[in-house]
Amino acid sequence: MAGAAQAETITVAALGDSLTAGFGLPQADGFVPQLEDWLQAQGADVEIMNAGVSGDTTAGGLSRVNWTLTPDVDAMIISLGGNDYLRGLDPAVSRQNLDGILAAGAEADVAMLLVGLEVGTNYGPAYKADFEGMYAALAEKYNVPLYPDFAAGLRAVAGTQDGMAALMQADGLHPNTEGVSAIVNAMGPAILDLIATVD
Repeated sequence: MAGAAQAETITVAALGDSLTAGFGLPQADGFVPQLEDWLQAQGADVEIMNAGVSGDTTAGGLSRVNWTLTPDVDAMIISLGGNDYLRGLDPAVSRQNLDGILAAGAEADVAMLLVGLEVGTNYGPAYKADFEGMYAALAEKYNVPLYPDFAAGLRAVAGTQDGMAALMQADGLHPNTEGVSAIVNAMGPAILDLIATVD
């Protein structure tokens, strides 16, 4: 009944950390509001639910996923791992947590998009390979689409490290309003594809 009452609007939960939450930005300039505006401008009847919590790790996401997946959620964007990387957590642990999140989404029968991260070599090349590789492996395991790098749009627009600074907040970790816009413009088509798979 709830589905009929809310007509055709598709509800997408964006499960993530500060990048999803819109840390350091006016509310309207964060990832979720900008993404919702972009999608609606493309004609999508969609509502994006901000399930981003600043500082959250994959473990935090796993602890929240079941109450995030309310009956009105049709799809979920999973964008976690940045804080695991910043803390140097074992990718095997992060992978197990993401696996649990994807399992919960599969159980709830929601369409999912897994968003990966391209990381540095701070912890060595093996760590980088394991960390980035877990996203591809899990996307394959659960047969869900993978958007390989949350910051792909940033990198494309920035071109250089100097160009990147212009799209970031003073902390160097979080995108500013223009940076979020670059991320949304690049990722938007993948979200449109996700919405198209919702019955």
